[in-house]
Amino acid sequence: MAKLGKKARKFAKKNLQSVLRHKRKTNSMFKKKASKRKQQDAVEDHEGDKLDLSSERKPEVQDIGDISLDALLGGDCSDLGEDDSDSDGYLEVSTNAFEADMDDKTYLGEDGDVTALSVQNKDIDSELVEKKKKLDKLKEKDPGFCKFLENNDERVHQLSDEEMFSDDEEASGNDTQTVGESLNSSKLKLITASTINVLCQEATELQNVSALTSLLNCYRAACHYGSESSGFPDGTAVYKIQNKEVYSTILAFMLCEADKMFRNLLGISCSNCKKETILDMKNTSKWKTTKPLMKSYLRSTLFLLNQVTDSKILVFSLTQLRASIICFAGFPSLLHRLIKISIHLWATGDETLSSHAFLVVRDVAFLYGNDWFDICLIRTYKAFIGHCKFLEPGMFNHIKFLRNSIVELCSMDLQKSSSKALVSLQQLAKILQSALQTKNKEAVKKICSWQFANCIDLWVEFVSSNIHDYDLQPLLYTIIQIVNGVAHLFLGPRYLPLRIKCIQWLNHLSCCCGIFIPVGSFATDILEYKVGKVGGKPGKDFNFSTSVRLPKHWLKSQNFQEQCVSSAIELLCTHFDHWSYHISFPELATVPLIRLRKFYETTTNEVFRRLVKRLIDQVELNVDFVRKKRDEVAFSPKDQQSVESFLQCEKSSGNASFKQYYESIIQKSVSQNLFTSEKFSLEEHKKSTRKKGRLVTHMEVARLNGQENGVRKNMEKRRKKRRKKRKTLKSATLSQ
Repeated sequence: MAKLGKKARKFAKKNLQSVLRHKRKTNSMFKKKASKRKQQDAVEDHEGDKLDLSSERKPEVQDIGDISLDALLGGDCSDLGEDDSDSDGYLEVSTNAFEADMDDKTYLGEDGDVTALSVQNKDIDSELVEKKKKLDKLKEKDPGFCKFLENNDERVHQLSDEEMFSDDEEASGNDTQTVGESLNSSKLKLITASTINVLCQEATELQNVSALTSLLNCYRAACHYGSESSGFPDGTAVYKIQNKEVYSTILAFMLCEADKMFRNLLGISCSNCKKETILDMKNTSKWKTTKPLMKSYLRSTLFLLNQVTDSKILVFSLTQLRASIICFAGFPSLLHRLIKISIHLWATGDETLSSHAFLVVRDVAFLYGNDWFDICLIRTYKAFIGHCKFLEPGMFNHIKFLRNSIVELCSMDLQKSSSKALVSLQQLAKILQSALQTKNKEAVKKICSWQFANCIDLWVEFVSSNIHDYDLQPLLYTIIQIVNGVAHLFLGPRYLPLRIKCIQWLNHLSCCCGIFIPVGSFATDILEYKVGKVGGKPGKDFNFSTSVRLPKHWLKSQNFQEQCVSSAIELLCTHFDHWSYHISFPELATVPLIRLRKFYETTTNEVFRRLVKRLIDQVELNVDFVRKKRDEVAFSPKDQQSVESFLQCEKSSGNASFKQYYESIIQKSVSQNLFTSEKFSLEEHKKSTRKKGRLVTHMEVARLNGQENGVRKNMEKRRKKRRKKRKTLKSATLSQ
């Protein structure tokens, strides 16, 4: 009888009736209740198993769905409620002669000398007061005249209303019906250039609070332009901007001068930029008068940042708002809103807008510190994680800028940042542990993604940049273990881009931290990938840098073999270059040299053999150089100081042959990457124009294909030479 296979034996063990009967006999369904003594011993043994790290029992793996990459402990990122009950409406303006003229619509529409009119209005007011006194005297003398006025009061009101409506028709033109219908319940205030000029002059030179209040109302109307409902609210004033020049004047003046006016009202110098100065003034009379004005300005500016899409206006608004960041100390809810808007613009804006938005976030974290630093760090990290799920060729520089921004923010407080980084790395380690133990598809898919890769890249850069200034050894060893685990998890050829990333991270950590990380075996493993036939056809165009996993059709192409060899040589050169002047370089290069020689003997491709042979020769020359210098020294290996100073003079000169070879390899790889990225960016641009249905002119096609044509010049020259040879051969045969 033939022996059963492994799967058949496993099936029989689980499902056959005889096996099930045997299990029922041997294993009882109900266990006996243990005594108290045994229970106590079992509890002690269980606690001992928890403490013992060398236990054979595998730890329970957390469900991968419960683990999130953006989980950072500490810091409440929820938006706070409003700090007070003030509405976001218009401010109340004090009634005086200037504001009375401001309320009159016909007065706002005139373009005469406003100061002369104000003087004239004062004279009219004095005359009216004198006439009122005379009327009061007449009432006392002649009561019959008073009864006559009361009887004809209704008729006078009707006549005045008719005159007012007729004046409005002449002033507003085609808008008379809408204004006339709502004039009884609201007041229309037309904002003109002359009005704004007078208000600006009054607010800056005379420091008139009522003029500043009117300006803030106009500024709010400009910020909410196009977003409010068309109806007129009852009992409130409606501000209408005359034209776009007035609109730009209001925005430019308030964004440039508001901070200076608020500081003058509070008596704060421009150099004093501490939040304590604002907090100490909360109980003063100056703060009580300035608080609603400042809050209206900050609210309107934040609303403008949330509504406007033009990049230039956003950059200008953020630049001017940076000067007023200290004013947010009295309004925590508005500070939360500022952080939220700035981080959104930082993550989604273009290069200029993103940099200015990050400056706002950095200033908030620096000036306010403590919990606000945690909020800024957590929100920027979450925005980074959410924005780097997918990577396109045009997003490389932006993702790199976002990563460097977070590293710069973390460097402001290394103690807090290291704790946050440790929590993030623990989340990455849990996902990796689940994938290594269970081979869960969800865990493997989560690891093999740009989101996971960019998380590792962020903390690798953070550790590399700050390890000399702060003790980050726990983070260093944790991240090395995570990268090694990812490299061991994905051993197949389809995950070549992710494996190359892992080796690059380890090389970067080794170079910046000054510790030896054995990456030679990882790099030489790439040379052993053999899927397609040697010398196969070149595959379809594929952007290697924007993928974590390769398609199956690309593995059988010649491009895959070329990428494997070139990547392995580049990674090994980077590794050897860092340790080329170290005293232990001969021992370090022994195993990689053995595997390189083996590849050189087995491969039949002459191009690959030539590249690998050159690398072997350069490494052997450097090995001989280090051995000769090492034989000349007189110190022992225990002398750590002498070992570290070994060949430092030669290293500073940089004239070694291996150094020059390494620079040539790096220049070649950089030029090749630039060519591929430009090629794919041109192809994507062409696809986008086709999708839009736009007609492309001959000049534009020539401009788009200019770089491609430059690359194909050599091929065209060869074709021309072949044609000339054919013509000469034909002419020679004909002559014969």
